[in-house]
Amino acid sequence: MRLTDLLEGLEYECIQGSENIEIHNVVNDSRKVEEGDLFLCIAGAVVDGHSFAKEVVNQGASALVVEKEVDVDQDVTVIKVKDSRYAMALISSSYFGHPSRKLKTIGVTGTKGKTTTTYMIRSMLEAQGHKVGVIGTIEVVIGEEHIPVNNTTPESYDIHRFFDMMVKAGCDAVVMEVSSQGLKLHRTAGIMFDYGLFTNLSPDHIGPNEHESFEEYLYCKSLLFQQCKIGIANRDDEHYEAVTANAACPMETFGLHEDADLRASDPKLTRKKDYLGVHFHMSGLLNYEVHVGVPGAFSVYNALGAIAVVRHFGVTEETVNQVLSTLKVKGRVQIVPTGSDYTLIIDYAHNAVALESILKTLRAYNPPRLVCMFGCGGNRAKSRRYEMGEVSGRMADFTVITSDNPRFEEPQAIIDDIITGIEKTDGKYIEIIDRKEAISYCMSNAQPGDIVVLAGKGHETYQEIKGNKYHMNEEEIVLELLEAQK
Repeated sequence: MRLTDLLEGLEYECIQGSENIEIHNVVNDSRKVEEGDLFLCIAGAVVDGHSFAKEVVNQGASALVVEKEVDVDQDVTVIKVKDSRYAMALISSSYFGHPSRKLKTIGVTGTKGKTTTTYMIRSMLEAQGHKVGVIGTIEVVIGEEHIPVNNTTPESYDIHRFFDMMVKAGCDAVVMEVSSQGLKLHRTAGIMFDYGLFTNLSPDHIGPNEHESFEEYLYCKSLLFQQCKIGIANRDDEHYEAVTANAACPMETFGLHEDADLRASDPKLTRKKDYLGVHFHMSGLLNYEVHVGVPGAFSVYNALGAIAVVRHFGVTEETVNQVLSTLKVKGRVQIVPTGSDYTLIIDYAHNAVALESILKTLRAYNPPRLVCMFGCGGNRAKSRRYEMGEVSGRMADFTVITSDNPRFEEPQAIIDDIITGIEKTDGKYIEIIDRKEAISYCMSNAQPGDIVVLAGKGHETYQEIKGNKYHMNEEEIVLELLEAQK
């Protein structure tokens, strides 16, 4: 591919060499550079790609995209741009033949609910006959292929690579989680989403390596509505006005608010054996009853947001209820059937806000006992441990404190910090350092009507100890323990 074609639509300056050259491949990892490649110099938080300029030229790179000065041989083409991350997004799209234009693209942003809403949309569209790819926190899904990911929103090169794979696999749509970091770092630049969905906003991801303030976090979330054809937003969220203030697209809304375009009313919680759900009446743009097999009031919003998207695809009432009443999302309020008279849930809640949210949700079902098992990650802020301990002590009837990902800390030291928080309350607790043993204890001691939540690991399938990752899948452990009980 010619370099001029890759640079189409990008503002740049060719400060040396020629733009009229053939490029073999586009690379942003210096270790992967080969003869004839275009190397993108990305200034990262830890490593600056500009420092590898001479090294990649020696490896055969024909051209560099930079945002800073580099000192390389004059026969190497150097393209200067304002922001090399932004440039990487547009160049990657060109390199793969603009695959996003060949798909119906749906972007989902918000503090909570992105993953569940994404899978609701995907499941309903597939039930209606579409083939849908997924890019999200849990994984990338392309047909039958499931690819683990490290970031909620991958780097732009990988996004377009995945899009290209989806097109080749016969997908006609993709639904992806769009994180605030993804928007801030231009990972989705150059994509014009057909539909952009906002779930909700609360303080999160604020710190030295993420967002400087809540205001910046909110602003980054709002950027989605500047790159989509139709915006869909939660009208009930307290930050709705601010998030949609600068929208550059027509907006639709959902919620319980009387002005919402798609409204829910009279929500009711439902509980049966191995089932916690909610149903409600929907009116406005659509009018019918909705049954959701995921517990809690937040499920009303997730379902409404998902329905607000799929109505544009003509998904029927029958399909909506068939899918939502049976939907299970791995590690997100995931009920694992035990065949016993208690309800066992696996959830990813790994901070105080998320833990309080899930415990409040489950408390609304009025169980005789609400049992919470959790641990905290090592080499992370101790304040999270105090806060989570205090939340569980205050909101659960009984807490089982165990290990999570201790990393390079001693598990017992982490547990001691959690106990410091829980002892600020009157909450009853036990400490069991081995997580599998703790799960076994929860199951063996569950009483009729209990709701037991295993919090913190969710979809993760490993435990990180002393720099190594060991296989640990909570669903597998539960199923093994149930088999052993037979």
